[in-house]
Amino acid sequence: MSLDRPVAPDPYALLPPVPTFLLNSNDVADGTPMDVRFAHPSVGGKNLSPHLSWSGHPEQTRSFVVSCLDPDAPTGSGFWHWMVVDLPATVTELATGAELPQGAYAVRNDFGERGYGGPAPPPGDRAHRYVFVVHAVDVDHLPVTPDTPPAAVGFNLAFHTLGRAIIRPTFQVNA
Repeated sequence: MSLDRPVAPDPYALLPPVPTFLLNSNDVADGTPMDVRFAHPSVGGKNLSPHLSWSGHPEQTRSFVVSCLDPDAPTGSGFWHWMVVDLPATVTELATGAELPQGAYAVRNDFGERGYGGPAPPPGDRAHRYVFVVHAVDVDHLPVTPDTPPAAVGFNLAFHTLGRAIIRPTFQVNA
């Protein structure tokens, strides 16, 4: 049974515009369904983060933040699946099932876990968008901690983002 509600707006369209750069993946593609291995175990997935690689970011980039948000979750505020902070500017790729380099860390996602939490939309709901974003950041370390909620990390990003690269695969659980 599909929840009867309008499609949520693109959350990044609501933020001040910044330059874009390229985001690619060997695992997911813009507007296409993700394989179940990237989904949360609660819906039969393996909870693997997809491969992501990026290039063309601003020269002044000092670090990156990688995030994944489901704006279509029936919460009124979306659902944060992943927020990786303080990736060094020398890192421009995360492998499938990524282990983070030294110094980088994940804040708690909306499952309450630190790390990637795969898609788990309500069974029978329409396909949800999973907005994977690489944020090019103007500081080595954002003024946040591993206990900072993803929305507060996003607030800090609003003041430190030099550029942003986005890919939006989908996922759906049949009833």
